[in-house]
Amino acid sequence: MDTIDVAGRPRTYTLITPEGGDYERLLLVFHGSTQTAAVFRKFTGNAFDRLGRTAVAYLDGHRGNWNDARRHSSTRTRKEGIDDVAFAEAVVKRIGDGRETYAAGYSNGGGMVIRLLHERPDLIAGGAIIAAGQPAPDNFLLPATLPVAPKPVLMFHGTKDRIVPYRGGPMAAWARFAFKSGGALLSAPDTAAYFAARNGITAEPVTTDLPGKLSRTDFVQDGHAPVTLWTIHGGGHTIPGPVRSPALMGRTSTDLHAASAIADFFTLND
Repeated sequence: MDTIDVAGRPRTYTLITPEGGDYERLLLVFHGSTQTAAVFRKFTGNAFDRLGRTAVAYLDGHRGNWNDARRHSSTRTRKEGIDDVAFAEAVVKRIGDGRETYAAGYSNGGGMVIRLLHERPDLIAGGAIIAAGQPAPDNFLLPATLPVAPKPVLMFHGTKDRIVPYRGGPMAAWARFAFKSGGALLSAPDTAAYFAARNGITAEPVTTDLPGKLSRTDFVQDGHAPVTLWTIHGGGHTIPGPVRSPALMGRTSTDLHAASAIADFFTLND
């Protein structure tokens, strides 16, 4: 674990580099609510550790949370005004050192990736969003006047997610209480369409049904950054991959590995 000072506050992260220590790209990983970098790595079977010539920085949230872009969040992170954008910038400057950098996040961490895509697109070349959605307009913390910088976006969402509903809207009352977050989110398909529109894509999306109760919806148009949504039919609030989440979180797809899909989408293994 490494420590970095951000506005006088020590923040921690875990850096995993390829064998030999040399790397060509950087992936920032933001864990889910109440997790840590170490918990996320165990939660995913360390699947994100092995991405070719890409270093992976697992960042630790403040008291297990991120100050994401949801206006109706009441976590300690929000109340204390923790600047997680500055944290991400500090890590990128220290270990990215001009290298192409991407971001991936799960749940609350996915919300943090959404914030970076809007507020600091200069820091990242693209974002992967797992089990999270774009806040509805009245739940969006950031001003609508921010300039748009098109970026490739990859999404994963289960249709039986009981915490961040695939269909959008507010979280269940128990989830709002447990995670201290509220307000409405766009549905997973509408979130994908939202980012496609930001990228200037006007072509109709193409959905492909695949084995393992999976479907992939691609928003692709020449000259525009692509957007892809992986839908896990019957999937819960989980990260597709080799390790099944606790039953409380719902079904985990082991037919799709999020880490591999992210590497393929952003060509991190080249």
